[in-house]
Amino acid sequence: MNNKVILWTLRYIAVLALAVSTGAQAQAPSPTHFSGVINDYTPATGVAGPWEMHGAWSLKLDGDSGKADFSAFMTMEHSDYWILEHPITLPNSPNVDNPGTRSPHTHRITMNHAAVSYDTSVCPANNPATTVPGFVVTGLVSITGNGSPAPFETKGPSTLQVCINGGTEVQFSNVTLVLTGPAANSHFGGQPIHGVVRLARRSDQGDPDKK
Repeated sequence: MNNKVILWTLRYIAVLALAVSTGAQAQAPSPTHFSGVINDYTPATGVAGPWEMHGAWSLKLDGDSGKADFSAFMTMEHSDYWILEHPITLPNSPNVDNPGTRSPHTHRITMNHAAVSYDTSVCPANNPATTVPGFVVTGLVSITGNGSPAPFETKGPSTLQVCINGGTEVQFSNVTLVLTGPAANSHFGGQPIHGVVRLARRSDQGDPDKK
């Protein structure tokens, strides 16, 4: 009787070990393509703001190379707070009735072959806090303004830091952009620009929102 119990126990352990091994092999690879949207404001002071920032972004990890490509497409215009601070610029022409005084414009932000790191201690804190570390991409950035080089591009190179992380329910949920150099000093500010991760997928996965 004892031999039968031992035999069944060994068989159970073997089956359990096989199931665990098979599950590990079937586990999906980590995503390499990320995309989402950006919605935030600049400071009011130092950059002639506040500006509203709205746009879409995408990021591609280049395999095991330790490099990544990033791009963002953004619209900017003065916020309602700016309108309240500047109610009239011309006689009898209130800014609130003249959308053009918000100075709407576009930016294309690109970063190629940027360095990838998993030391997210350098990333800005989120509130509520993100609890699952992700990764950070840092490099020199190129920025256009309405399709041409942005005016601050002539003042020297700017650096962009992109952090992607999340929490226990969604591993990749948040993105932050932090600019330094002329881009930050002249227009965007040096604060984190916040956004959301909409998709995190492998290269062979399509966009489920596209039919």
